[in-house]
Amino acid sequence: MIYIKEANIEDTEKEWLFVKDMPKDENGLTNEWSGISRTDFENKALLQMFAYAKGEGLPDWMVPETFLFLWDDDVIVGQFRIRHFLNDALREGSGHIGYYIGRQFRGKHYGTEGLRLTLEVARNIVPEDEFYLRVNKDNPASLHVMLNNGGRIVSENEEKYFVRIDNPGVN
Repeated sequence: MIYIKEANIEDTEKEWLFVKDMPKDENGLTNEWSGISRTDFENKALLQMFAYAKGEGLPDWMVPETFLFLWDDDVIVGQFRIRHFLNDALREGSGHIGYYIGRQFRGKHYGTEGLRLTLEVARNIVPEDEFYLRVNKDNPASLHVMLNNGGRIVSENEEKYFVRIDNPGVN
């Protein structure tokens, strides 16, 4: 069964194993905890994820961000992040949602299902009437994930497509 679950203490071991193996930056999704030790993940990174979701301890340029993990039964296959609202940098940049699917799980529709599940959660968090997403032009698989979830390309530059998905959760 595929489901999404917010970062939590009960799953620390599996979350750590997944996060430590994520690259520092892949297609614009950064991971400041790449290669982190188990102890530092539990005592620093996980606590920072919880704080960021509440809007606590954020650097000036950040907005609150919820960290979600995509599971297939008892295996984490991806990470999704919801940025709770847009600031100028996010509006012109990475937008509301970023995600990473583990290399060994790609091409199996986890991205499409994970984004669908993340959008369900985001509808109760994001106040804007559209979800803003961005994707590198050299990442057609990720563009298809977005389009499969109702996305539409609204603009582009030499390197990126800017995609919008309607947010039916906004009144």
